[in-house]
Amino acid sequence: MAELFCSSSQGMRVSEMSNIADLIEEYILRQLAQQQDGKVELRRTDIADQISCAPSQISYVLSTRFTHDKGFVVESRRGLGGYIRIVQVPLKNLVYEDMLGKIHEDTTFGEVQGMVRYLMQREMITNREAALAMQVVTGVFQSKSMAIEERIRMIKSLFLTMKNFSPT
Repeated sequence: MAELFCSSSQGMRVSEMSNIADLIEEYILRQLAQQQDGKVELRRTDIADQISCAPSQISYVLSTRFTHDKGFVVESRRGLGGYIRIVQVPLKNLVYEDMLGKIHEDTTFGEVQGMVRYLMQREMITNREAALAMQVVTGVFQSKSMAIEERIRMIKSLFLTMKNFSPT
């Protein structure tokens, strides 16, 4: 019977924690939505006072729900003058940055082809753009006279152009 009570109270505690985490997330997202530039600067103490929670709970929410792979960059400074700066980065920028980081001298034709296919499948580029990109990539990889550094520069330039002209 004691075990049931214990697991029941632990379940209640997890539920309360999740609700507080949800409240913190909602508060931060609301503050972010009010900004035109997708950036917000907050103080842990202000959030803690508003939601009646501990600053460590705010840190937990930031580390689990406002991550780089979810499209956020979080800068945090603790202490009296401390703040939390949250920037919402468009997902497409993260995808292209990741791809650009993977283009180097050992990158194969198949890897670049996979990147173009990924962009097309996610509707980040059109079929036509994918076909044009693959023509460029094929030409770059088949060129006997192009130095590796030039190939890397050409492929990165192609992806930067797709990123900069992408509507999403």
